[in-house]
Amino acid sequence: MQLISVNVGLPRAVSFDGQTVSTGIFKAPVSGPVMLRRLNLEGDAQADLRVHGGVDKAVYVYPFEHYAFWAGELRRRDFSHGQFGENFTITGLLEDMVFIGDIFQIGAAQVQVTQPRTPCFKLGIRMGDARFPAHFAAANRTGFYVQVLREGRVEAGNVIELIDRAADSISVRDIFKLRLEGTHAEYAHALKLDALSAAWRMAFQKKLLNKETS
Repeated sequence: MQLISVNVGLPRAVSFDGQTVSTGIFKAPVSGPVMLRRLNLEGDAQADLRVHGGVDKAVYVYPFEHYAFWAGELRRRDFSHGQFGENFTITGLLEDMVFIGDIFQIGAAQVQVTQPRTPCFKLGIRMGDARFPAHFAAANRTGFYVQVLREGRVEAGNVIELIDRAADSISVRDIFKLRLEGTHAEYAHALKLDALSAAWRMAFQKKLLNKETS
């Protein structure tokens, strides 16, 4: 398990659907150590803090193994690290191997998994295809967000070490499926996961309430 690229970017204005949109999804690799803070990496920022960033989503992590899949699906060979808006491009940790609450050591920092990524229209802007977010979600190759438990410097080449496997948890892949459809018992189980992000907790609470009142 390894961090192969650290990617950052500041918000920029882009044209989309006849409007000017501010987005921080354009990330580019940086060399050397980068300080990871509670809310993001040095040199990185999000445009719309209502739905992006924050403690629960300080860093977005994406497996490099998926690059080959998308290259084949989209018949493209122009990808670079940070292509999917991720801060960390990694190897060796796919969504079915990572569980909500897992804690990892990366460089001098420690991070904890909080939720999968739910793609928004800005991923379509980055990929030059407004339909891509739906394709991305359907493939369930979402990557995941982490919160920062201990600040520290990270850099490409760092080994990623599992410090603590969350007990009785749910994998990133399975909890993304649960966001779409699940049972009363599955939603109740998800709500017991202390590390689950506030946004996903609220979504599951609503689904659980709907199950109870239907």
